Amino acid sequence: MSPKDVKYHGKSQQPSGFESNQVPTNEHVTAINQMFTEFQLAYHNQFHKAFSDDQKIIMAKQLWVKTLCDFSPERVLSGTRRAIKESEYLPTLHTIRKFCDPKPEDLGLPDAYNAYIEACRAATPKINQTWSHPAVYLAGKASDWFFLANHTEAKAFPVFKRNYEIYCQRVTNGEQLDMPVMKAIPENISKPLTNEERKERLKILREELDI
Repeated sequence: MSPKDVKYHGKSQQPSGFESNQVPTNEHVTAINQMFTEFQLAYHNQFHKAFSDDQKIIMAKQLWVKTLCDFSPERVLSGTRRAIKESEYLPTLHTIRKFCDPKPEDLGLPDAYNAYIEACRAATPKINQTWSHPAVYLAGKASDWFFLANHTEAKAFPVFKRNYEIYCQRVTNGEQLDMPVMKAIPENISKPLTNEERKERLKILREELDI
């Protein structure tokens, strides 16, 4: 192990040199050490210009492991390799977080335009169709199916795109999106419904059928 590697000290299992409410694991520290080794090899001159001595490397690793420990160690290393492939410049701490975020396609999410086309072409009832991802259906519903069907792409797509990006961000943050469950309608009604009850049931049915 290089003398510049970040190590744990004591029972706290926290890199020395800073305090944090988030405590990185040994695996996070290993990932950051590996990240800096790969960056040194890939961006040799830029790396040594940014981190000109051992003390700066140690301090940088302590900051990076603290800032990136909300990602899994696997995601940190994946972001490292992605940065090396896609950027000719040594990433900053801000940009490496973007590289650590999974790409939408990695999560089964189509791009915004294809999601929009899927939503517009889906038959009714929308809830019964097979969707590439629940985010597409939920974004369509949030955008209002009637609005999507009755406005030009120039006007409808930006609305859909905004809603879709919100759901995509939730998925990227690790949230599991599920399709809503369509409620069954009772076969027999024991007593006649009032006008208000009929209106309420019709409203619920319209919402469930997305019409």
